[in-house]
Amino acid sequence: MLKPSEKASRVIDGINTFVRDELDPLGQREGITWGQPVARPLLRDIWKRSCELGFYNALLPENLGGAGLSIAELCAVKEAAVLTGSPLAPHILGELSGPPRIGHLFRVASDFQVDAFLKPVCRADKAVCFALTEAEAGSDATAIRTEARREGDHYVLNGAKRYISGATYADIAVLLAVTEPGRGPQGISAFFVDLTADGVQVDSDYSVMSGGGAHGNILLENVRVPVENRIGDEGAGFKLAMGRITLNRLLHCPTMLGMAGLALNLSMDHARTRKQFGQPIALFQSISHMLADMATELHAARSMMFATALSNDAGGDIKVEASMCKLYASETAFRIADRAVQIHGGSGLVAGHPVEWLFRATRMMRILTGTSEIQRNTIAKGILMPG
Repeated sequence: MLKPSEKASRVIDGINTFVRDELDPLGQREGITWGQPVARPLLRDIWKRSCELGFYNALLPENLGGAGLSIAELCAVKEAAVLTGSPLAPHILGELSGPPRIGHLFRVASDFQVDAFLKPVCRADKAVCFALTEAEAGSDATAIRTEARREGDHYVLNGAKRYISGATYADIAVLLAVTEPGRGPQGISAFFVDLTADGVQVDSDYSVMSGGGAHGNILLENVRVPVENRIGDEGAGFKLAMGRITLNRLLHCPTMLGMAGLALNLSMDHARTRKQFGQPIALFQSISHMLADMATELHAARSMMFATALSNDAGGDIKVEASMCKLYASETAFRIADRAVQIHGGSGLVAGHPVEWLFRATRMMRILTGTSEIQRNTIAKGILMPG
């Protein structure tokens, strides 16, 4: 197993201490359980505290106030956060609301946008979401229909975004809309949209498989957005959004494999302590072989992820490998979570139990950030038509 670097280890040790000393007691006091909504004021307190401790911005480069981690180090830190076993783990690094969602925009944002939007997110004063998906635009992101019509110093936005993670507690959306119909990707622009503006409504009356409170639809009716809120040039939005898709696919893997590792750890603990027929179930070959398969597949997926991360850090082209990692990690994580439920038996079926939530959450991962089928398309194209 690849050991984290000294720099990554310091961040990981700090996160473990934060979870043990503050988040776990907080979760017990507030009755926070897996997959259940967390009150927005409480989330803001967590983001602020994580920001004070240096974790909320840790995934950013040093010049933006982050830890300056390599991609391999980022993978190690993200995986370790999930392995803490805290239901609040995703909020430690701001992955659902904060700096990791907007760090790459510092290169293209105007001075006004940096001060008005990016810096407040990095200070945990505001939360942000990324709004691309629509009812008829999932895997085919170029099929979005939300329109932004220029009227003088403003754009007027009309349309609807669906299944937007973090929308329920976001203050700002980085939102993609069509500014020139009929031009495909070249007709799509990106905007900072104030979700409290007139004409904006966030609809959150549904829950996804992983639980409630973290996803919503954004409805826009004649929403006036200043031209100065457009990110980059008109028509550059889709390229901007897709510019980091390869790296984002790789960086989703440590979250998935953290979930798989947590499912394995919980299963080993349960197998050692759960007794049937007078002995721990870990002594039954059917159980021990399941655990052996889980550990082996997790090792293979982690090895693939870290090898690809190291290749990227060395300047390699990882477009195909990143899709391979996302495909294999998501499918593997779900298989491991499925076995974890089997090992836990009836207790693993109860809502609120960690492995029951992990089963649902890992199933979602085979769809998010490009379905397994989209990954296979990318891989096939890369190996059949390289260059």
